[in-house]
Amino acid sequence: MRVSSIQLEIKDRPKEETLRHVLALLEQARGSDLILLPEHWPYGFLSFSRYDSDSETLDGPTVEAIREKAQDLHAHILLGSFVEREVKLKSDANERNLFNTSVLIGPSGDILGRYRKIHLFGHEGEERRLLRPGADIVVVPTPWGRIGLSICYDLRFPELYRKMVERGADVFLVASAWPAKRLESWILFNRARANENLAYLFSCNCAGTQGDHRYGGHSLFVDPLGRVIAEAGDDECILSADVDAGMPGKVRKEFPALEDRVIG
Repeated sequence: MRVSSIQLEIKDRPKEETLRHVLALLEQARGSDLILLPEHWPYGFLSFSRYDSDSETLDGPTVEAIREKAQDLHAHILLGSFVEREVKLKSDANERNLFNTSVLIGPSGDILGRYRKIHLFGHEGEERRLLRPGADIVVVPTPWGRIGLSICYDLRFPELYRKMVERGADVFLVASAWPAKRLESWILFNRARANENLAYLFSCNCAGTQGDHRYGGHSLFVDPLGRVIAEAGDDECILSADVDAGMPGKVRKEFPALEDRVIG
């Protein structure tokens, strides 16, 4: 199984221009079985003023373009995340209907799973005020086992990952816009969530700067024993590695720590 993360440099540009650039990068990852994109890649996590105006429905142009590319590449693609606009059944000017949404797309261009970010970040930004939290834990069957979806700040909440394991997850995918100033925590949480659940964790983080905010980069592939298989640097790049899809099952059989849980 070949996995690739497209660690995108976030720039202030029209989302259509960013989409064209991302499609070209996806082409460079041809031959990968699974390709990840980062969080809020169409315009950047900190572009709060664009959340509403640039939001799209699940059948909007961004998702449609990535679905077509997945079919062309015969690959699974994690569409990082974008601001999803939910179609309202009734008019309510005060209703918040925007979500930070990640989509896993299959090689036939079909949507295998949609995850709306549960843990919204409110410390240094407007995400919690502008968006609604998701409510559903999402684990998707694939040819390499069951894959659990998560986004950025979710990494600080280990109970989410344990619940995904309870639903059969062998692999965690993380789309992120994690900042450079908390890079040590990023690496720690990536390794810990994999190790404590005896699961693979593949993450894709943003690179570059927005204003005086610098994204951390350092997308990671971590094995079920918490060992780093591959790690990106600070800049835009494509991180790729070949992994043994059967490793989580082997590790859990040889070291059945999950069976020894008392609380949970």
